[in-house]
Amino acid sequence: MDQNNKQDMNGKAVRDRRKRLLWGLLSAVIAALTIWAVASQRKNYSFRALLDCLAGANHFWMACAVASMLGFIIFEGLALRTACRTLQYPTSFWAGCSYAAGDIYFSAITPSASGGQPASALLMMHGGIPGSVAAAVLMLTLCMYTLSILVIGVLSFALALPVFLSFGTAARVLIVVGFGLQIALFTAFVLLIRSKALMKNILLGLVRILGRLRLIRNPEKFSARLERTIAAYHSRAGLLTGHRGLLLRSFLFNLLQRLSIIAVSMFVFLALGGRPSAAGNIFAVQSFTVIGSNCMPIPGAMGISDYLLLDGFEAYISPDLVVSMELITRSVSFYCCVLLCGIVVLIASHTKRKGDQT
Repeated sequence: MDQNNKQDMNGKAVRDRRKRLLWGLLSAVIAALTIWAVASQRKNYSFRALLDCLAGANHFWMACAVASMLGFIIFEGLALRTACRTLQYPTSFWAGCSYAAGDIYFSAITPSASGGQPASALLMMHGGIPGSVAAAVLMLTLCMYTLSILVIGVLSFALALPVFLSFGTAARVLIVVGFGLQIALFTAFVLLIRSKALMKNILLGLVRILGRLRLIRNPEKFSARLERTIAAYHSRAGLLTGHRGLLLRSFLFNLLQRLSIIAVSMFVFLALGGRPSAAGNIFAVQSFTVIGSNCMPIPGAMGISDYLLLDGFEAYISPDLVVSMELITRSVSFYCCVLLCGIVVLIASHTKRKGDQT
C-alpha cells in the first residue's frame, strides 16, 4: 500500500511538472507574441531603436528602475515574513523573499494566476510552517494586496483624473471594469477571512462536485480533513485579523510593493530623458494600467497591460519613443522580475532538496 501511494505521488509530481512546463512555455510564447505585437505598432520601428534607447539611457535612473522592480519582490517577502513571525513562526528575510518569488513566478506562468499562492504555500510548508498558517498568511496578504490597489485607484482618480481622461474610450472602460472587480474581490476576501461558515460551505460544496466527477476518490474522508483544516485556518486568521499592528504593517508593505513596481515606468521615463515635470503623469498612467490589467486574468492581462501602457504613454511621450518606453518598462517590471523570481525559486528548491539529503 505504501509503495502504491509512493508511486501515485511520484506520478502526480511528474504530471504537475509537465503542466508547469507547458504553462511556462505557453507564457513564453505569449510574451514573445506580445513583444512582437507592441513593436509592430510602428511600421518603421526596429529593435535597433530599442538598443539605441538603452545605450543612451541614464544609468542612475535605470538603476532606480531595477531597484524598484526588486522592491516588488522584497516588500511582499517582508509582508509574508511579518505575518509568519506574528504567528510565532520565525522566518528569515531570504525565506520571506523566496515565498514571495514563488507567488510572483507561478502567478505569471499559470492561468488566472492560479499557481502563485499554492506554490508559495508549498514553499512555506517546506520551511516548517503548517498549512493552516500558510493559508491564513497568504489570504491576509492577498486581501491587503487588493486593498492597496484600491487605495492607489482612489488616489489616482482623485489626483490624476486628467490622466485617466487622456486614455482612449476602450482603455477607460477596461480601467473602470478592473477597479470594480478589485472591489468585488476585496469584499470576497474579507468575507472568506471573517466567515468560517461561508468558507466551509464553498469548499465542501466544491469537494462534493469533485467527488461526483470522480476527481476525488474519497470525498467523505477528504471533507472531514478539510473541516479540520478550515477550523485551524480560522483560528490562525483570527489571531492575524485581531492584531491591528500587523494589519497596518501588512497593508503598508503591500502598498509599498505596488508603488515600487508602478515607479518602474517613471524611472525609465526619466532615464530616457523625459521631463521631470511629467514624471507624475507617467506614474499615474502606470497606476491606471495596474488597475485596468486586473479586468482580465493572466495570460490575457499581459496583453491588456501592454495596450494600456501604449495608449497612456502616447499623451506624454514623443511618438518615436513610445514603443521603446513601453518595451523597456515591461521588460524590467514584468519579464525580468518573473525571470529573477524563477531563479530564486530554483535556488530555494535546490537548497531544500540538498538539506533533505544531508
